Amino acid sequence: MFTDSVDLTVSSGKGGQGCAAFRREKFVLNGGPNGGDGGKGGDIYFKCDNNTHTLSHFQRKMHIKADIGAPGLGARMTGKSGAKKVIIVPPGTQIIDAETGDVLFDMLVDGQEELFIEGGRGGLGNFHFKSSTNQRPTYAQPGEKGVIRDIRLELKLIADIGLVGFPNVGKSTLISTVSNARPEIANYEFTTLTPKLGQVNIGDFESFIMADIPGIIGGAHEGKGLGIEFLRHIERTKILLYMVDLASYRDLKEQIEILKNEISSFSENLGASNYAIALTRADAVPADDLNSLVNGFIELLGLKANKISEFHFDDELPSFIQETADKTLGYDKSLPYFIVPISSATNKNIEPLKYALFNLVRTNR
Repeated sequence: MFTDSVDLTVSSGKGGQGCAAFRREKFVLNGGPNGGDGGKGGDIYFKCDNNTHTLSHFQRKMHIKADIGAPGLGARMTGKSGAKKVIIVPPGTQIIDAETGDVLFDMLVDGQEELFIEGGRGGLGNFHFKSSTNQRPTYAQPGEKGVIRDIRLELKLIADIGLVGFPNVGKSTLISTVSNARPEIANYEFTTLTPKLGQVNIGDFESFIMADIPGIIGGAHEGKGLGIEFLRHIERTKILLYMVDLASYRDLKEQIEILKNEISSFSENLGASNYAIALTRADAVPADDLNSLVNGFIELLGLKANKISEFHFDDELPSFIQETADKTLGYDKSLPYFIVPISSATNKNIEPLKYALFNLVRTNR
């Protein structure tokens, strides 16, 4: 089961009770107080681990507690400290305060470990309370209580490219074609019910991560379809790939406008992300009509079709690529990086798409 949000209560360990004891040995008269201190309570840590991909293992753990400290002993022996509790979370997990909504930690890097709350201090033994006026103290401190916090864990997947499109537009087919992801693929809407990550390899030493999320429909921000809660998984991406269906009954421009509106309704920052457009199911359109359909769409967006020689692909070139004389100036965020017709079934423009996306990822890095 894929779980991307859980509510938890966590508490650090209570400190151990101090000991009230007196030295008693055969040849030592009036040895005096020698009670040891209680052990420190266990701390709560969060640790990021690449081998974990979901929060589902927290479903049955509503309250996570660290160990308490052991009480002190005679002969001024300090009790054993409580073991720290390390909570393992997948990369991209945010630890959020349940009351204020503040993000306390953002776990992004494998091996990252953060101290969340410290355990209570152990109580002092009666050895600390001896004085000239109180040579036989029978009092020892209780251990300090641990800290209890209510938190929410939210998983936001870390990817370079986020796929956005209507249901059954070919997102799962594309990510299964270009990456190691193996999502369920079927000829009906809402096949994808949970986000999927795939690694797209470019040669032997380069790669980027692509994220596929459930399909979006008009009114998703109002709860229609599967809603837009899964969009949190592409909030971290710097580049969106809008997938528009060439064989849909909807007009191409209408599709892109609905998708961009739903994205902006969820997050203005996400709506302002750099983006590109892939026109899917090019194999379903007659070859004679494909060019006119694509060029007509480009013109409707107020762009001019062009091909530039700096992109050397093994296959065809995209129909539109932003031209920038000086790469340090970047791209116009209001315009797509490129528009390209693709077909995952026939591999039309799939290799050019991979290298074009990698070029954008490398530029943004």
